[in-house]
Amino acid sequence: MKLLRVAAATLNQTPLHWELNTNHIKQAIGLAQSKNVSLLCLPELVISGYGCEDAFLSPSLQQMAMSCLLEIAAECTGITVAVGLPVNFENALYNCVALINDTRICGIVAKQFLAGDGIHYEPRWFKPWPGGKRGTLLIDNEAVPFGDLLFAINGIRVGFEICEDAWVAERPGIQLARRGVDIILNPSASHFSFGKHETRKSFVREGSRAFASTYVYANLVGNEAGRIVYDGGALIASAGKMVATGKRFSFKTVELLTHDVDIEDTRMQKTQRPAARADKSLNDVVISTAHFQTPSAPLVSKPVRDTTMGKAEEFARAVSLGLFDYMTKSRSRGFILSLSGGADSGAVAVLIRIMVELALEEIGQTEMKRRAGFLPADATTADELMAAMLTCVYQSTRNSSTTTLKAAQIVAESVGAQFFHWDVDAMVSSYTGILEKSLERNLTWEQDDLALQNIQARVRAPGVWMLANVKGALLISTSNRSEAAVGYATMDGDTSGGLSPIAGIDKAYLLTWLSEVEASGVADLAPMTFLTVITSQNPTAELRPLSSAQTDETDLMPYSVLEDIEKLAIRDRKGPVHIYKRLKLELDVPEQTLKEWIKRFFTLWSRNQWKRERYAPSFHLDDKNLDPKTWCRFPILSGGFQKELRELEKMLAVSLQR
Repeated sequence: MKLLRVAAATLNQTPLHWELNTNHIKQAIGLAQSKNVSLLCLPELVISGYGCEDAFLSPSLQQMAMSCLLEIAAECTGITVAVGLPVNFENALYNCVALINDTRICGIVAKQFLAGDGIHYEPRWFKPWPGGKRGTLLIDNEAVPFGDLLFAINGIRVGFEICEDAWVAERPGIQLARRGVDIILNPSASHFSFGKHETRKSFVREGSRAFASTYVYANLVGNEAGRIVYDGGALIASAGKMVATGKRFSFKTVELLTHDVDIEDTRMQKTQRPAARADKSLNDVVISTAHFQTPSAPLVSKPVRDTTMGKAEEFARAVSLGLFDYMTKSRSRGFILSLSGGADSGAVAVLIRIMVELALEEIGQTEMKRRAGFLPADATTADELMAAMLTCVYQSTRNSSTTTLKAAQIVAESVGAQFFHWDVDAMVSSYTGILEKSLERNLTWEQDDLALQNIQARVRAPGVWMLANVKGALLISTSNRSEAAVGYATMDGDTSGGLSPIAGIDKAYLLTWLSEVEASGVADLAPMTFLTVITSQNPTAELRPLSSAQTDETDLMPYSVLEDIEKLAIRDRKGPVHIYKRLKLELDVPEQTLKEWIKRFFTLWSRNQWKRERYAPSFHLDDKNLDPKTWCRFPILSGGFQKELRELEKMLAVSLQR
């Protein structure tokens, strides 16, 4: 038996926040040293932050990252540490990991496969490093090996797959295995999306089996730069078995996953397979050190934790962690929420309550106050913290119902928020009167429906913006993804805000999630039975006279159908005719009705792209994201699928004649 203590860290970093990031790295190193760890893996681009965008191209950023690396190296006494950073080599920028051993930078490995799809734009800033190539970089007057490196530390071979490297078919681990690797480190910045963690566990476990090695995976955690939430979830696998799993969605800024791995056990797996041909032209970077040895004291082992979560819990934990980091990193003094008494704003209020409950449980009120910077000293309970953190406003007009007013009051009181009720009908009448005088005619619902609806939403924005300014708080927009797809929102009205936390989720799922939270609770929290005041309603904008019985699904279509069409049209890129043929088999609705729904979707989608461009930042949650800045691009001006919709009309006409 040849035991070695390895560790993977999850860190909550901020792009370009050099002092904070460096301090977190030092904390992780210090924690690993206190646990007698021999080899520590930190996340990808952990020094600079992953989300630096075009600032990566700044020479000053590259110089600052190298300066921080030297500062960090000085802390690495008696330990080997892998640290991610951007490095300029021969006038090109690479996404790299530096291996520090006992304060000395022994080599820098460059990423071979760059993430360039979805929310990732790495090829915009970095070059991929060709496998099998190596060079030399001068750092602080010392020549340091650079490129595709394998390190032999006291005879134990350590190699790297950097995030995307592990997600491709010809992953570097294949070549590392042929060169006799014992340990593969994977420093990652792998964003959260529903179900993705199960895929990560598979490639970590399978990598350790296929490459007969120990596989150590480290990740970022938290809302690093605004839109992306990282879920952490460090992993260690050995010889095809998951031996250690870390916490996901942690509110802690630094966490360590530690395990004692048996090098001889993985080497035994190698002897049972045919010998592989190694590339003899690539020599190992040989390192001799005193700390790479069997630990003097056994590690108190913990059982492997099941990190599998259902979608409802992943949604709650991802958004609540994203909200907390966005609030603290933007230096906002809490949240302002225009609470309508409906599902969207009610869900946001609940998510903020979940945020407080989870943060209070994990990091405590003292750390919450330190990071938030504005919470009262005497606020200690979840209710007291909520009262200081969330202010809700119900803004009524003559078209508002007592049902939604009562629902808003109950939700605000139940989550512990401060609550105001403002009547804005006089402002609606004032603007209407001004326009009627200018046009010299009365505005009517028959002729001016859209204008009369929108003015009610728009007059609600200035007051809550003013309240947000007075309190120094973050105004939350409550638009969901279904509304974003078809533009069913009033610009400068209900879309007003600095953050739109639920714009990455569809309305159909949001309604399901609220019912689940009401009945069963979520994230180990008790059921929120008060949500029946929302789940018992039909979603409505309440902008037309109450006598019209306005509902969202009457204006649009059933939300479940909207979700089906959106998924096929946007995610799967199918046209109107294909979608009609597909849904005709799946939905029990008249052909003419289905056609009208499909036509409505494509028409509104094309017409309202300018709205998507103006939405507040949202959190990325899955591959159905509609954010035009990071995921789903579509021209603001287009032909609007007119020919495709005419083909649908013709096909339906033929079908109805049969």
